[in-house]
Amino acid sequence: MVKVPRGTTLVVGLGVSGRAICRHLSRLGTPYRVVDTRAVPPGLDEFRADHPDVEIHCGAISDLDLDEVEEVVVSPGVDPRMPGLAELARRRRDSDGQPLLVGEIALFVRACQSPIVAITGSNAKSTVTTLIGEMARAAGRRVAVGGNLGTPALDLLAEMPQADCYVLELSSFQLETTPCLGAESAVFLNLSEDHLDRHGDMTGYRVAKLGIFRGARHGVVNAEDPMTWPETPLPALDRFTTRPPGSHDWGIGHYRERDWLMQGDTPLMPADEVRLPGRHNQANALAALAAGHRLGLALETMCEVLRRFPGLPHRGEWVADIERVRWINDSKGTNVGATLAAIAGLGPTLAGRLILLAGGVGKGADFSPLADPLALYGREAILFGQDADRLEWALRGYLPLARVEDMEAAMSRAAAIAEPGDGVLLSPACASLDQFSNYQERGDVFRDWVRRHSMESHR
Repeated sequence: MVKVPRGTTLVVGLGVSGRAICRHLSRLGTPYRVVDTRAVPPGLDEFRADHPDVEIHCGAISDLDLDEVEEVVVSPGVDPRMPGLAELARRRRDSDGQPLLVGEIALFVRACQSPIVAITGSNAKSTVTTLIGEMARAAGRRVAVGGNLGTPALDLLAEMPQADCYVLELSSFQLETTPCLGAESAVFLNLSEDHLDRHGDMTGYRVAKLGIFRGARHGVVNAEDPMTWPETPLPALDRFTTRPPGSHDWGIGHYRERDWLMQGDTPLMPADEVRLPGRHNQANALAALAAGHRLGLALETMCEVLRRFPGLPHRGEWVADIERVRWINDSKGTNVGATLAAIAGLGPTLAGRLILLAGGVGKGADFSPLADPLALYGREAILFGQDADRLEWALRGYLPLARVEDMEAAMSRAAAIAEPGDGVLLSPACASLDQFSNYQERGDVFRDWVRRHSMESHR
């Protein structure tokens, strides 16, 4: 058994976050070693070249004697309940009584001197994180955006140490190893089934997500989803809803014969001027407004951002309007929950009907929850890919269906049947690996096809 020397920090996992942890510890001059259970982790040779003096153990954690380790820092992809770590997760450090086992965000919190805005949820957290960052930049703030999205949090500290604020997307994996986040504003958007293989059940998943509120000075929660509400009171709390808001809530109300984003009784902007398509994205906009308001950002500035922000690639991304038909790329909709949110969000905002493009590798999912909203909003579901049969079985009788060979045929079919006021939504409810290398390639094919046809329509 290999003994880890007294006073040494052990970094577990050599993924993207693990390497960011190592860079941070190197900058601090903290002695550390690395362990990865894989025999040859990706990027191992590059890491050795960058950190020639760091000892690396590739193999079981149980091969290490950790009795005198100073601290264990795990990457988000490492389950703290795995053999060799489970007992450590229950131990405290002798020096200060803090947890012996933590994650990257715990190190970030120790080093960060600026306010933190943290965003979590099962869906839309990348969109809201990016949106808040854009609002802060438009208001003239020096803002760093990252975490589970883009740049690892610890690298943000090195790239922008004097930021006015840090806006972080945080996953349940990151939050469960963060003893106290202490966010200025903590946003919990929604909760649906995900990562149950890691957390055991929805209760365990929710408990991990609720870690976003530990030490928070302000919270933003979904008024329509009690699973996002903190279990202990916060100093301040805002709620967002797609319904008319209460006196202090953020919601959607009727004003001057239109739907408006509102704070209490105060109208902010017409809902249909939010460039992000769909009612669900209007809810995301309200969550961002609530967090930005906490930071002191001007409402007028934030609303201007909402008028121009097109969304992230492949996540409810508006691509074009062709002959009054809106084309939306939601290729990131790789599961039923994400597609359900896209249908329910986009459907009520259309003057016409919804045409859904769906199919691929269904991963054994139950597609039946899609049936009722498609019956309400759908003109036709166009199905392709490996699990088109299972989708057809779940949707038969609820709306017209068409079977095609591939996505290009699906787009051609959609263009042929769409009527003015309709929306064409690529939200496949499936993974892409039967016909594409990933969901990004699938979305790129959709976007390129739509833009090409948009140009042809303007000739």
